[in-house]
Amino acid sequence: MDWIVGVDVGGTFTDFYAVGPGDGEVRVAKRPSTRDNPGRAVLEGLGELAEAGVPLGDVRRLAHGTTVATNAIIQRRGGRVVLLTTAGFRDLLEIGRQIRPHMYDLYRDQPPPLVPRERRLEVEERITSGGRVIRPLGEEAIGAAVARLGEIEEADACAVCLLFAFRNPEHESRLGAAVRAARPDLRVSLSSEVQPEFREFERCSTTVLNAWLQPVMDEYMASLEAGLAERVPHARIGINQSNGGLMSPARARALPVRTALSGPAAGVVGAIDAGGRSGLRDLITLDMGGTSADVSLVRDLEADVALERAVAGLPIRLPSVDVQTVGAGGGSIAWFDRDGLLKVGPESAGADPGPACYGRGGAAPTVTDANLLLGRLSGRGLLGGRMTLDRDRAAQAFAGIAGELGYGVERAAHGAIGVVAANMVRAIRTISVERGHDPRDFTLVAFGGAGPLHARDVAAALGIREILVPEAPGIVCAQGLVIADLKEDFVLGRRAELKPDAAGELAAAVAELVRRARGWFGEEAVPGPDREVELHFDARYVGQNFELRVPVVSGPPAALDGHPAPDAVAAIKDRFFEVHDAAYGYHNPDDPVEVVNVRLTAFGRTRRGQAEGTAPGAAELPAPVEVRPVWFDPHAPADTPVFDRSRLRPGVGIAGPAIVEQLDATTVVHPGDLARVDAHANLAITLGGA
Repeated sequence: MDWIVGVDVGGTFTDFYAVGPGDGEVRVAKRPSTRDNPGRAVLEGLGELAEAGVPLGDVRRLAHGTTVATNAIIQRRGGRVVLLTTAGFRDLLEIGRQIRPHMYDLYRDQPPPLVPRERRLEVEERITSGGRVIRPLGEEAIGAAVARLGEIEEADACAVCLLFAFRNPEHESRLGAAVRAARPDLRVSLSSEVQPEFREFERCSTTVLNAWLQPVMDEYMASLEAGLAERVPHARIGINQSNGGLMSPARARALPVRTALSGPAAGVVGAIDAGGRSGLRDLITLDMGGTSADVSLVRDLEADVALERAVAGLPIRLPSVDVQTVGAGGGSIAWFDRDGLLKVGPESAGADPGPACYGRGGAAPTVTDANLLLGRLSGRGLLGGRMTLDRDRAAQAFAGIAGELGYGVERAAHGAIGVVAANMVRAIRTISVERGHDPRDFTLVAFGGAGPLHARDVAAALGIREILVPEAPGIVCAQGLVIADLKEDFVLGRRAELKPDAAGELAAAVAELVRRARGWFGEEAVPGPDREVELHFDARYVGQNFELRVPVVSGPPAALDGHPAPDAVAAIKDRFFEVHDAAYGYHNPDDPVEVVNVRLTAFGRTRRGQAEGTAPGAAELPAPVEVRPVWFDPHAPADTPVFDRSRLRPGVGIAGPAIVEQLDATTVVHPGDLARVDAHANLAITLGGA
């Protein structure tokens, strides 16, 4: 009983990656997502894995990446929430930061709050920024709040966010307990449990969003768990988080906001694994699917972590893998803007009806239609021919654009491909050039169903010479779920200047976080040897507006006992200078530095040992499955051999032009480029290498 299954639900496809006992025993599957009930595609795909030889009764772990929370936010489809907050702070959600969402658009407003004003209730209490109670929360105030809450019968969730509860959670805990006792039908979210750190608006927004998502996630998880109990009765279920780790279904129900940015995180984990096995440490990941493209920058096999993001204009303050998303996917629609210029995306045809070539009723020209017209996609279709593509429908879809431009449909399609590549290039510049990194120093890891189709255009525009296409590029997110660790983030707000006399306060905070982490290890049944922790301080110069995440120490929980000692404070300050210099290009060793948050990340290591690679030899290039015309430039096609990737052995080289097809993706090797299969079955492409 040693199979592990990763299931990633995307906007267009649901992907499966199963790893069995022994070396190299892998099964993959891919099927269209089911928008009405994403769990249905999960259960149907498990049936496909069973037909492919995976004994579902022997699956011991199933890791699941879900877009349920993300889709609920985008569609504004959540629960009916009541907010309990400190008297005088009822309108915090609307006041926000008073920053316009688009600086030059005077007519666009912030998205409306998830909780209307009539469902925001004030509570008489007050705690100072230092955690001192200056207006106690009396039983009368609790009773009044519960009574007013009882009058709102249609509510199904309650968010509690009291001022400075991150320093002293006593009032929130008492109020939450009273609400749970009086209204057991309500799901209750406390800010001191969801995200106990400063910045009042973001803490309140995150807590409200968590409460708003709880009914949606509850319903989804109940349905999914019932189905999984029948299909994989012995499997331990892990739900992917925005930080790239897994959590239990119970934690997902209690803290669904942690899954809101989880979609791209698993792909980054899988790309890091593929790059590391190929000996590459500095990567730019490009995950292009059916609706969007996600890009991330990885240094020394570590992805950057963002502490604050926004989904559909709603701020979320939680640790998450730093990923930039752009509306550039296979279903992205080509259209003319009012300026007469051709644009591609962000509107997408999605999975239903999908691109015109799917033959499901879609009529708009999309990126997938363009690739089919250019010969880069096979007329035999996707998913090994199970999903046919209709070139005539694609040509009809592009006829309007071609007529507007005065070109043939192939040249119009080539133009659309160039536009969508430019969209991805801009996103990569945001995470690289604008942060002081030269993309030419990185390898582009291309995955997702459409990533390998467009990687070369993106790399050439950025001056990148090397592209890595993983063994199963369209299923990298599911593969990342298989190797992801159990992970939990803990934080305490502690503002203290970095001086030796602050070591006692900081050490007490660290000890409290380690205590919580040990409790979590016990709840998740993580064996002792698999327990690891990482300690970070959020630090800044005194007077700065924003803080930087400073790594302090990592290892087993015992490594943090008594940390930091007074004589370690100076070393922590030096680490802050290094991080500040990397972020801003300078530091001042004489200015005072303060800590504002203490963070601890707990890991339950779940990765099995990776199979040894096959030493590449002088492998023979197999015969192509066909030769077809492919348009690499807008003027004329070139006769191009098409290879089946499953027949390419480590060490084999392919000089472009060539097309490499497989179940889950298609890779384009341009004229003059050289592709080689490395020891771990990854496809390494060198631009101009031929």
